[in-house]
Parts: sequence; structure tokens; C-alpha cells
Amino acid sequence: MGVLIRTAGEGDRDLVVRLLDEAFQDDPVSSWVFPGEEYRRRTHHRLMAAFADAVFAGGRVDLTEDGAACALWLPVPAEAQAGDEDGPAQVREAVDPGNERVELIARLAEDIHPAGRAHAYLWMIGVAPGRQGEGLGTALIERALGRCDREGLPAYLEASSARGRVLYERLGFEFTGRALELPDGPRMWPMWREPRP
Repeated sequence: MGVLIRTAGEGDRDLVVRLLDEAFQDDPVSSWVFPGEEYRRRTHHRLMAAFADAVFAGGRVDLTEDGAACALWLPVPAEAQAGDEDGPAQVREAVDPGNERVELIARLAEDIHPAGRAHAYLWMIGVAPGRQGEGLGTALIERALGRCDREGLPAYLEASSARGRVLYERLGFEFTGRALELPDGPRMWPMWREPRP
């Protein structure tokens, strides 16, 4: 039996934010952005809400029918848009004004993001902690990659853990060769996948 997946709507926002918050509580990058377990529990959900809102406004959220996993995708045009240079600072102000790392990670990720070719950007994928290892994340990604292949569109993501990198490699993503080293923190692996015929 396959995994049932649907496109999430605005009515799913709270579920998506809660799911991402739970899924990324122990993630190395989230732990770096929000050091300290108690601090992360109090604050992390606000960043997940900002991410979810951005994708609901301009991208696509795929959600398993049972609400146990979601993937946030953004379309990136070939021509670099004049970015909002204050965007990372505005996110920091809205999420956690005293936390410079909220802004820093956004700026660092922008610096390594490929330009010059339209692609689908897997911004985040989250699976409920009690449901990890069941293939839900793989099903979500394969569905979106099927769309990419039909449209001849590459896909891009940044793996935030070595475990995630292995999963993405199995799905056809390749490390771009330039890791993002967070200051005094973990590594992120930018990964690219060419569409398949």
C-alpha cells in the first residue's frame, strides 16, 4: 500500500508548523541556531512558522494524508530575482530578535544557493519523530521528483545531517562540492539533482 499524499492548504498551517517543529528539534542545524534544549522548545516553532508561511505564499507543501510528514518546495526561476536583502534580518526580527544565527544561516544559505537555472528547491522535509524510518520522507520526495522529471526541472536542497545526505544520494542528488560550514557548528551539504527522462 502506497503513502497517500496531498497538497496542503492554509488550513493545514498549524499542523505543518507543529510537524516541522517536532521533526527538527534534534536536528544539528536547529540545535546550532537555537542552542539549549529549553530555549529551542520555546523558540524554534516561530522559525518553522516563518518557513511554512513563506512556502504557503509562494510554493507548495506536500503532506501525507495522515499528517505525519510534509515537504516544503519553492520554485526558483532561472534569472536571479533582485532579492530582499533585508529578508534575513526581517525573519530574525520576527522570530527571535536577539539571535544573530537566525539571520546568519539565511545569509549563508543564500550565498551557496545555485543561480542561473530554474529549479525546485526542497527547503525542508519533516517526518514526525515516531514515524521516521517508515519511508514517508522518501515517498514525499519521490512524488515531487516525478513532477520535476516530467517538467525537465532540476531539484536542489541542503542536507542538514549525514543521515539525510545518504537518503538524498539514494534519490539521485549529488553533493555540489562546496559544503556550508556553520561557524562553530555543523556542516550542511548542498545537493543537486538533474531531471531524469
